[in-house]
Amino acid sequence: MDSTTGITGTTGTTETTRTPAPVIVVGSGPTGLLLAGDLATAGVPVTLVEKRPHEISNLSRAFVVHARTLEQLDARGLAEDVEAAGRTLDSLRLFTRLDVDLTTLPSRFNHLLVIPQYEVEKALERRAVAAGVQFRYESEVTGLTQDADGVTLEVSGSGGKAETLRAAYVVGADGMRSAVRNAVGLPFPGRSVIRSIVLADVKLAEEPEVVFTANAVRGVFAFLAPFGDGYYRVFGWHHGRNVSDDEPVDLDEIKEIARIAFGRDFGMHDARWVSRFHSDERQAPAYRVGRVLLAGDAAHVHSPAGGQGLNTGLQDAANLSWKLAQVVHGHAGPRLLDTYQAERHPVGRSVLRSSGGLVRLGMARRPWTRALRSALTGFLKTAAPARRRMVGQITGIGYKYAAPRGAHRLTGTRVPDVALQSGRLYEALRGGRFVLITPQTFASYEDLGAARKDRLAREHWASDRRTAVLVRPDGYVAWAADTAEPAAIEAALAAHVG
Repeated sequence: MDSTTGITGTTGTTETTRTPAPVIVVGSGPTGLLLAGDLATAGVPVTLVEKRPHEISNLSRAFVVHARTLEQLDARGLAEDVEAAGRTLDSLRLFTRLDVDLTTLPSRFNHLLVIPQYEVEKALERRAVAAGVQFRYESEVTGLTQDADGVTLEVSGSGGKAETLRAAYVVGADGMRSAVRNAVGLPFPGRSVIRSIVLADVKLAEEPEVVFTANAVRGVFAFLAPFGDGYYRVFGWHHGRNVSDDEPVDLDEIKEIARIAFGRDFGMHDARWVSRFHSDERQAPAYRVGRVLLAGDAAHVHSPAGGQGLNTGLQDAANLSWKLAQVVHGHAGPRLLDTYQAERHPVGRSVLRSSGGLVRLGMARRPWTRALRSALTGFLKTAAPARRRMVGQITGIGYKYAAPRGAHRLTGTRVPDVALQSGRLYEALRGGRFVLITPQTFASYEDLGAARKDRLAREHWASDRRTAVLVRPDGYVAWAADTAEPAAIEAALAAHVG
């Protein structure tokens, strides 16, 4: 297959040209930007197609970045800048009774970061541009066909100009109404969970006692969190006001919801943005159809409870990018891409369930459902293992991927930012490489993996640990052994690094 051969349209004619883009990513939201940046960093020529003009809107719904996503940003050298643009919180309160302490998280980022989505997009776009991603704005996908050698995209450019693009693989990261998903005929089953959700960014005359809080009272649900720039994001829902998304919303409606849910409106004023929308729960049955893959909201959407949408999409991108790079470079066969579906589809399904459960508890109106919510929050206050599991799911650090039968117990688990002789693991992961961590006694075997230096970093434990671990570029264990000889390690590198 010649993945560099492409077709581009010209005025009045169509000509075959050499295009430097074996992968096309559709959609320049956070998921598409991280994926495209990863591919370009790994040496994969990539084009990012976006139907909007080149702008990053400051009107965004997502505003929470969790620990696992911050670890992924750290592995790309972005965490420090992103955290500087937001506000970290080490606890949050749910339903007035449940205080969740995040400082016990087994992560370098044992907190929650409140930051507008557009700030995350800015950081990811800067990285993508620096890595050499080619951007095509005002280009809407109108058709897609694929064959044994690649994918052909029909695109309507600025002014309605029709173009044809060719790539080895296409990734749809183009949101809930994904043109890519529709083009390959994938359904998006599910339903609307909440209608007439209102959002606003406001200033407050009174500081809340708890920086991040959520509560539900008599069929009204709301939460409030600071941006760090003097504004607060308020989210609310009132069961008695079920109107269409285009119905105007004003600050008085927001304040009324807050007064019911919190007992006061904190003197909300100077709203810089108000919006109304509805929340769906949907998931595509497959994330891969041949040479076309889906990520982020194109693959799954769910309620905003727990702030998991942005984070789940970025985790999709981190899982897919290194696998796609391995396949495009010929270091692995296309079957590696099947593991993207196998690993991420169950996570998407779990997020649908957990976020849906949270929002249903918040929407509880009947006495028995309110009693259930009260009992559950009381249980979580006293049952530390259950509380840790809940926090692990919300923050993303609690997920692990299925391992083959007979694999080491660490296989598929997330690796925290462990200490190495040369520094930190997530610094070693920068550049999208695998990291082989061996005992210090293996220092004499420096030729291990020498033929793969372009995609493998060799490291030793800072401690006297004896385990040998091969860490994937997304920070999960590909292979491990409690005691391993160089020949076994070389076999593992051949199997996983290629």
